[in-house]
Amino acid sequence: MAKAKILIVDDEKPTRDVMARILSGTYECLTAPDADLALRAVADNPDLSLLVTDYKMPGKNGIELIKAAKEANPALACILITAFGEIELAVEAMKDGADDFLTKPITNLAQMEMRVAKAIEKNALVRKVEALQQQVDETRSLDSFTGKSPAMEKVYRLIRKVAPTEATVLIEGPSGSGKELTARAIHQLSKRADGPFVAVECASLPSTLLEAELFGAVKGAFTGALDRAGCFETAHGGTLFLDEIGEIDQNVQVKLLRVLESRTFQRLGETKDRTSDFRLVAATNKNLAKLVYEGKFREDLYYRLNVIDIRTPALAEHKEDIAPLVSKFIREFSAENGGTVKSIDAKALKLLEDYSWPGNVRQLRNTVEKMVVLASGDRLTAEDVPEELSEDRAFQPSTPPPLQPSNPPQPIQPSLSGATLAEQEKAQILAVLADCKNNKSKAALRLGISRRTLHRKLNEWSLT
Repeated sequence: MAKAKILIVDDEKPTRDVMARILSGTYECLTAPDADLALRAVADNPDLSLLVTDYKMPGKNGIELIKAAKEANPALACILITAFGEIELAVEAMKDGADDFLTKPITNLAQMEMRVAKAIEKNALVRKVEALQQQVDETRSLDSFTGKSPAMEKVYRLIRKVAPTEATVLIEGPSGSGKELTARAIHQLSKRADGPFVAVECASLPSTLLEAELFGAVKGAFTGALDRAGCFETAHGGTLFLDEIGEIDQNVQVKLLRVLESRTFQRLGETKDRTSDFRLVAATNKNLAKLVYEGKFREDLYYRLNVIDIRTPALAEHKEDIAPLVSKFIREFSAENGGTVKSIDAKALKLLEDYSWPGNVRQLRNTVEKMVVLASGDRLTAEDVPEELSEDRAFQPSTPPPLQPSNPPQPIQPSLSGATLAEQEKAQILAVLADCKNNKSKAALRLGISRRTLHRKLNEWSLT
């Protein structure tokens, strides 16, 4: 086990060398002749357990050193050495962060070693409490997530790793896969957790309104404009989350790039530069690299955003998490609606697990809410599963379809020279339906469409 590390600070070399020699049998001892070199040692040794400093030194005195050292490392234990009779100084030092004090001359070496050991023990306890608190904070910040699949564990690892940094993060994933949840977890685990989390839905605002939302405006900048701060300003000291950033137009992209490069911006209608200290997290359900290739998204902005990339997986990629997600949603919505529904039976759960979930976790959540609200008993059954989910199993299998014969039946190709596309489509569908003896599920499978789509087409043609 590594020895605890002590820093001894005294402008008199014999004094600090003697103390280091006495304590070196138990601890790893560093020495410094003044406060400036001591603070450099504190910065270079984050694992430092104890600072022992004399009060009277050239430059900063011992109390000033302790105060600065505590700011750099709050968990650091500190002992001040004063001359006999300077008790008032010792009391002042205790107010400024010192954990104990010793008086010169130090004649009782056993007592000195005991006081040093006690201070180091306190430091170890503080660090242990901090580590436990960090674990609690991480757990609380990730509580919104549910699932232990490898795909989700990868997301958790990235969140924990990137959150304490100031790096810009780009979250990519399909709609409903938890991109904003990921952004909020990054914020809550960051040093900015006490600051604001400001979210902007870029896709919901036209270009001019988005600019005003981001940059703010001054009165008269446009019709109806009043003095107002934008999201860059309101996110000062916290995190700015730009959702669906792939939707912003080229003009706003240029302005956003300038803000990220210079950390300065102007409200609409003014020429004064403003600054804001915010961290940017962006999200998109589009392939930004492809948009760059197509000339629809600036390459320089893409690289500014994509410092750290986190991909939230589609629900179809971690179906093993459907069961715990369903249980969580049942508890949530049952509590909101009288607490009658307690569980789900195996057949109903299998129907949910077999569905492809194009809307991902958001769609699953809404579906479970619907089932809980409409349920007649205390347990969800297959009868409670929405009809569209069970119908779609015929054409959205969760497992690969069985091998087909080497010459599968092909859709009938009616001869309709000169017919419109709509007429050809109708003839094709009716021909396949007739060939399948009006078996709609079989016909839909042959045509490569859903049973619901087939019903809709027949209703359009007044054929049932």
